[in-house]
Amino acid sequence: MREKLRCLDQAVCCSRTTSGLLKNHHFPICCTNESNSVPSRRVWEKVTEATFEARSTLSELNTAPLMSNAKAAEIQDTRVSKMAENLIGSEIIKLAGEIREKMAQGEKIYNFTIGDFDPKIFPIPQQLQEEIIKAYQQGETNYPPADGILDLRRAVAKMITEWQHLQYAENEILIAGGARPIIYAIFQAIVDPGDTVVFPVPSWNNNHYTHLSHARQVYVETSPENNFMPTADELREHIQGASLLALCSPLNPTGTVFSKEQLESICDLVLAENKRRGPEEKPLYVMYDQIYWVLTYGATQHFDPVSLRPEMRPYTLFVDGISKSLAATGVRVGWAFGPRRVIDKMKSILGHVGAWSPKAEQVASAHFLNNTNALNDYLSDFKKEIIGRLDGFYQGIQALKAEGFRVDAIVPTAAIYLTVQFDIKGMIQPDGQRIETTEQITAYLLNQAKLAVVPFSAFGASKSSVWYRLSVGTASMQDVQDSIGSLRSALAALQE
Repeated sequence: MREKLRCLDQAVCCSRTTSGLLKNHHFPICCTNESNSVPSRRVWEKVTEATFEARSTLSELNTAPLMSNAKAAEIQDTRVSKMAENLIGSEIIKLAGEIREKMAQGEKIYNFTIGDFDPKIFPIPQQLQEEIIKAYQQGETNYPPADGILDLRRAVAKMITEWQHLQYAENEILIAGGARPIIYAIFQAIVDPGDTVVFPVPSWNNNHYTHLSHARQVYVETSPENNFMPTADELREHIQGASLLALCSPLNPTGTVFSKEQLESICDLVLAENKRRGPEEKPLYVMYDQIYWVLTYGATQHFDPVSLRPEMRPYTLFVDGISKSLAATGVRVGWAFGPRRVIDKMKSILGHVGAWSPKAEQVASAHFLNNTNALNDYLSDFKKEIIGRLDGFYQGIQALKAEGFRVDAIVPTAAIYLTVQFDIKGMIQPDGQRIETTEQITAYLLNQAKLAVVPFSAFGASKSSVWYRLSVGTASMQDVQDSIGSLRSALAALQE
C-alpha cells in the first residue's frame, strides 16, 4: 500500500506542468532525482494549487494503518484519472461560496465577482425572448444539425461580413452551446497530449482547457504598463514548437484590448514561426476569443488577426457568441469560425459530446441577428448602461486615489470589467493584523468593505499580484455609489 501511495504521489507531482518552462521536474515533496532543478516559488505555488486536492487525499491515504481495511479499500476504489485528480477548482467559485455564506447570514455584500448579468438589471432583448418562446411553441425541440441550423450559420456569416468585413462561408462556421464547448473543441481538434499551449496571464480558463487536453502549459505574465495585453516580445521565446496560442480581446479579466500595432506584431510572429516549420509539422494555430468584441466603448476599436494579416486565415480560430453581447449567458448560443478542415473536426468532436445549442434558441437567435435595427437599438442602450457603471467605478477609484488611498484603476475600454489595484500590503488592520498577502487583501475587502472582487491570481497571474477584476454585470448605479463609500471607510480604517 505505501509503495503504491509513493508512486501515486510522484505521478501527481510529475505529471503537472505549469509555467511551461518546466517539464517532468521532480519536486522535493515526493521525488529525489537531484539532476533536476528545484522550481521557483512562483511555479511551486502553481503546482501546489494543482495538486492540493490530490495531496489531501494522499494524506488521508497515508494514515491507512490507522484505518480499517474496509475503509482503506473504499478510498482506494475511488481513485480516478490523473487528469480528474489534478483538475483545479475555480477560485471564483470558492470565493462565491464565502459570499453566499455571508449573504445567508444577512450581510450586505457588493458582489462584483461573476462575469454574468443580473437579468433584472440587464435582461436579454425583448424580441429575442419573444422569438425563443415562439420557437418552443412551434415545436422546435428536436435535435439540431451537429454544426448548427443553416439559418443561424447564415445569420452569423452575414454579421461577420457586415461588422468585421470578413468573408466566411456557412460551412466554415460551427454553432454550439456557448463559447465553452467551442473552446474545448478547438483544444481537442488542435492539441495532442504533450503539445505546448502558450497563453498570457491573467486570462480566463486557458490553464484548465490545457489540462483537459493533457498538454504542456506556458504562462506568459503580462504587465499593467501594457494594460495586461501580451506583446510579441513577451511571447517570442515561447512559441517555437507550440501548437496553440490562446488570445482574447477584449480580455477577460481586464476589459482591455489589443492595439493595432500589438496584434500586428503578434501575427507577424506567428506567420514567421509557421514559415519556419516544415510541411510535415503541425502549424501554430491562434485561438482568438472575441466574445466581448461588440462591447467596446468610446474611440476603442476591436482588431482581429485575419483583418490585419489575411495570411493568418488558415491558422486562426475565432470564438464568439451572444452570451456577453446580449446579456444572454443562459441562452447558450456560441459559435466558431475558421479554416474548414478544423471546423469540420470540431463539429465531429462536439457531435460526440452533444454540446449543441438548443434548437429553439438557435432559431430565435437567427431571427434576432437578422433584425439589424433591433440588434443595434439593444446594443446602443446596453453599452450605455455598462459603460456608465464602468466609468462610475473608475471615477470613484480615482477619487480615492486622489484622497491618498493606495488604489488605482485602468481606464475601462471594453467588456464588463474594470481592472483595479489595491496596493495595501504592509498596512495594519483595525484588529492589529498586518496585511501581507493578496489573500488577506481579498479577505479585508470582503469583510470590512463588503466588497467582493476577484484577484488576478485566480486567472493565473502571480500570487503576489495586487490587481483585481471588478465585474459590473450585477451592479446597479446605486451599488456603484454605495460600494465606493463602503470601500472608502474600509481603507480609512487601515494604518501605515
